[in-house]
Amino acid sequence: MSRLGETLSQALTPIADQFSSLNFPEPIVHWGHPLMMGIVVGVMGTYAAVTGWQGRTATDETIAATKRDQHSKVAPAMLLFITLGYTGGILSLVMQGQPLLESPHFWTGTLAIAILGLNGLLSLGGFGGQASLRTVHAYVGTMAMGLLLLHLVFGVNLGLSI
Repeated sequence: MSRLGETLSQALTPIADQFSSLNFPEPIVHWGHPLMMGIVVGVMGTYAAVTGWQGRTATDETIAATKRDQHSKVAPAMLLFITLGYTGGILSLVMQGQPLLESPHFWTGTLAIAILGLNGLLSLGGFGGQASLRTVHAYVGTMAMGLLLLHLVFGVNLGLSI
């Protein structure tokens, strides 16, 4: 796997060099990704999860519809920002001369994006009135948020180790 990581790092080096030429202070290069992703996951992720479950559990159909609508607006934006942050995190590692594809933080991030993306695709069909698909969507999304918490732990460990 390290050979693939090295190849990927070499391919991304010209892009990372462009960012390095902007002379960002080292703390921003080192901690910018976790700070921004903490905001995205902490604020948008929590909001998406809470409104999703509120839309699912509300007994008043008007409230349920409102919460589902709010969820459907913020969840795709959250996935977009997480995916952009993932890219930024990889570039940050390249800028710091760190290996790619070797940390549990990388793999939990990759898996979280895959799960969130698949969960989003699942929702595109509108669930066809099938309650079971909505249930799967709710629990897969919750699982993804739990995975992102584990990802946070791995990320703090990674950040403190470099």
